[in-house]
Amino acid sequence: MNAYLEIYITGLSRYLLGIYLVIYVLFGIITLFRDDDYYNNAVFYSGQNVCMFLFHFTAFLSMCFHTGDMKLMGFYVASQLLMIGIVVVAQILYPYTDRLFTNNMCMLMSIGFVILTRLNYNKALKEFFIITISMMLSMGVPFIIRRFKHLHTFKWIYASIGIAILGTVLIAGTVTYGANISYSLGGITFQPSEIVKIVFVFFVAAGFVRARGFGEVAVTAAIALVHILILVLSRDLGSALIFGVVYVIMAYVATGNFAYVAISGAVGAVGAVMAYKLFTHVQVRIMAWRDPWSTIDNTGYQITQSLFALSSGSTWGVGLMKGNPLKIPFVEDDFVFSAIVEEMGFVTGIALLGICLISFIRALIMAARLRSMFYRLLAVGLASAYIFQVFLTVGGGVKFIPLTGVTLPFVSYGGSSALASILLFEVLAGVSLIAGDERDYYEKINEKDSESPYE
Repeated sequence: MNAYLEIYITGLSRYLLGIYLVIYVLFGIITLFRDDDYYNNAVFYSGQNVCMFLFHFTAFLSMCFHTGDMKLMGFYVASQLLMIGIVVVAQILYPYTDRLFTNNMCMLMSIGFVILTRLNYNKALKEFFIITISMMLSMGVPFIIRRFKHLHTFKWIYASIGIAILGTVLIAGTVTYGANISYSLGGITFQPSEIVKIVFVFFVAAGFVRARGFGEVAVTAAIALVHILILVLSRDLGSALIFGVVYVIMAYVATGNFAYVAISGAVGAVGAVMAYKLFTHVQVRIMAWRDPWSTIDNTGYQITQSLFALSSGSTWGVGLMKGNPLKIPFVEDDFVFSAIVEEMGFVTGIALLGICLISFIRALIMAARLRSMFYRLLAVGLASAYIFQVFLTVGGGVKFIPLTGVTLPFVSYGGSSALASILLFEVLAGVSLIAGDERDYYEKINEKDSESPYE
C-alpha cells in the first residue's frame, strides 16, 4: 500500500509543481498590467502566496514519501514558517511596499530549498540558516532607503568601500577554482564581490545624479573601471562582466548617449580577448563550451552532464528524487537550473525564469515612474545586475554561453549570494516606498514638473 501511495504522490507531484508555478507566474503577469495605485491586487498577491505554499508542501511531501526520511518534514515546517514570517513581517513593517518583490523572493527561496534538499540536505540546512540570518539583518533596509534622503551624496564613500574590499580580497583572498574570489574571517568564508556589486550600483547611481558633461562621466567611468580591473586581476571574470554590463546600462539611462555604450562595448571586447589570452582557466572554459563532447571525460564532463540532465527532463520532469542530477559536478552551485529541469521539467524551469523576468520588468516599470534620478538609476542598476546574473547562470548551464561560475540568485547554494540577493530585493522594496512617497507628494502639490523631494 505504501509503495502504491508513494508512486501515486510522486507521480502526481510532477504535474502539480509545474502547474502551481505557472499559476503563480500568471498572477504576477496580471499585477504587472494592473497599477497598484488604481486596482486592488491583494487577491492576486494572496493567490501567489497560496501557490508558493502548495508548491513547497507538495515537493517535500513527495521527497518524504520517496525517501521515508521524516526529518525532511521538520525542515519543511521550518522553511515554510520562515517564508510565512517574511511575508507577514514585510506587510506589518512596510504595508505600502511592492508585494511582488517580497513574493518573488520567497517563491525563489522555496524552489531553492526544495532542490537543495533533494541534492544535499546538509547544504540546504546551511542555506536555511544563512537566509534566516540574512533576512533578520536586511529587514531594516527599506526603512533606511526611505528615511535617509541624502544617499546620493555619498559617491566617494561608495567608491572607497568597494575598491577597498575588492583590493583586500585581491591581496589576501583565498584562491577558489583559479580565482581570488573569497575571504575567510573567523572560520567563515564569504565572497565580498557579491556585496560590493550592490555598493557599486549605489556608486554609479550617485555618480550620474548630476553628471551630464563628458568630464564628469569620465570620472565615474574611471572609478568603475578600477573596480572591474581589480576583479579581472582577481580572475573573478564573472563578476567583472556583471559590473561592466551594469555600468554601461546605467550610463546609457543617465545620459541617453549611445556613444558611451559603443565605447564601453569596444573596451569590453578588447578586455575579453586579453582575458582569453592571459588566463588558462578561461581558455579551458571556452574550449569546453565550443566542443564539450571531444573532452567529455575531462573538461567537457560538467557541461555534457548538464545537457544530459536537461534532455532528460522533458515537459514535466522525471520526478523529484527520480533523476541523476548528482552526476553533475558542483550541481548545487553552477548547475542548479539543470537539476530543476531534469526532475521538475521544462514547465517549472520556464516558470522560474518567468519569475525572474517579472521581477526585472517590475523594477524597470518602477524606475520609469520615479522622478529622482538617483533612485531611478538605483532600480535600473540593481534590476540589471540581477537579471544578467540569471542569464549568465542559466546560459552557461544550457551551453548558450561559456560558464562564468556565478550562482542563480536565491536558488543556488551560496551564503554570500543569498545575502546579496536578499539585500538587492530589500533595496528595491525600499525604492518602491520612495516611488509611493513621490506619487503622494506630487498629488498633494499638484505640480507635474517640480523636482523630486529626494534630490
